[in-house]
Amino acid sequence: MTGQFATLPGPPPRSRLRRVCVFLLVAAALLFGQGAWIYAKAFVAQVLLQRAWRLTVRGGKTVAPWPRADTWPIARLRAPRLREDVIVLAGASGRSLAFGPGHLDGSARPGEPGNCVISAHRDTQFAFLRRLEIGDVVEMETPEGDRHRYRVFERCVAHKRQVGFLENTPDPTLSLVTCYPFDAVAPGGPLRYVVRARQEGAPR
Repeated sequence: MTGQFATLPGPPPRSRLRRVCVFLLVAAALLFGQGAWIYAKAFVAQVLLQRAWRLTVRGGKTVAPWPRADTWPIARLRAPRLREDVIVLAGASGRSLAFGPGHLDGSARPGEPGNCVISAHRDTQFAFLRRLEIGDVVEMETPEGDRHRYRVFERCVAHKRQVGFLENTPDPTLSLVTCYPFDAVAPGGPLRYVVRARQEGAPR
């Protein structure tokens, strides 16, 4: 029977095992730190944006949220049932989305006829989109103090190549867009989660 079975390797030396454990702990700490940094940055940014928004509304002119900022607050977005309240930035570039929801250039301004498209990251400011339901109210406030009330009529998942939700609409419409699925480990991906709402009545 000799030679029919391969010799099994013995347990790894303790020094090698210790190095592997240290490596895994460091990697986990770095990943946790990176995730915590993203959340912390988004939270601090919204504090600064809320301040810039108050100054913008009070003074009637655009106020940058921090020195050398290449974006500025253009609206305040609320989901009353969920008690969500975020400031929307001009532009939907990667730099803007790192700090808060961004208004897509070329889409309608809040309250104007057409389709107002706003996007944000699924794990920070737009994590609440998964909890919005058909019939929920979403409010948009402009720097002029007008409050536009929208009611959710559609929720869907679309491929990023399906751009129908970006097209213009005859009525004031709000399209809130984020990446999907919400619990994905890797960032990005080809799918988008879209919540659409129609304006109700005149601004208050």
